[in-house]
Amino acid sequence: MSIELVVFDIAGTTVADHGEIALAFQSALANFGYHIPVEKINPLMGYKKPEAIKRMLMEFEGDSGKITGDYIESIHRKFVDIMVDHYRTTDELQALPFAEEIFEYLHSNSIKIGLDTGFSKEITDVIIDRLGWLRDKKIDCYVCSDEVEQGRPYPFMITNIMERLNITDASTVIKVGDTEVDVNEGLNAGCKYSIAVTTGAFSEDDLKPYNPSYIINSLEELIPIIEKG
Repeated sequence: MSIELVVFDIAGTTVADHGEIALAFQSALANFGYHIPVEKINPLMGYKKPEAIKRMLMEFEGDSGKITGDYIESIHRKFVDIMVDHYRTTDELQALPFAEEIFEYLHSNSIKIGLDTGFSKEITDVIIDRLGWLRDKKIDCYVCSDEVEQGRPYPFMITNIMERLNITDASTVIKVGDTEVDVNEGLNAGCKYSIAVTTGAFSEDDLKPYNPSYIINSLEELIPIIEKG
């Protein structure tokens, strides 16, 4: 096989998202007086969360002078608190179908596994710890949006994972995610394939305009793609 690494998104791609992320985002903004419909929030899934907050404020805050770094971080802090509490306590934290099976398949074929996410490390650590994925060596590493210069659609999380895992050629890497910015992240990183999956925020029709290499409905569909190299 010519594939050395597969980089997966987390929420909506490998971890079930029951809509709680958009609701937490909505709730955090509501705490600061912004009552934003979920339909406006969903297209921002996958972005680094402070960037998503900034985009919402630019649309819904009439006083541009109010949109400072400190103000954005205050809203983000509220979002993080909501999400950390959710993931620490929910009984619904679970891998999406075939996620752990595809991890096992990849490792059995000497392909490394990285995860990247628009979440901060504080949230992601809770998810990965509860699932046991790093502890049980189901994955090789994960990188969060606040650990790099800029999040998606910039390629920095993928290149960070490549550096950590000693992968030097992006043409041996596959990116898999459920959002527009996942697709563009993979394309910007020069990955062999940037694959969209419909298990999260976007439908097949939503994803087609962003020209992913493939659109799949289940992670199980990765196997024939990987086997053809």
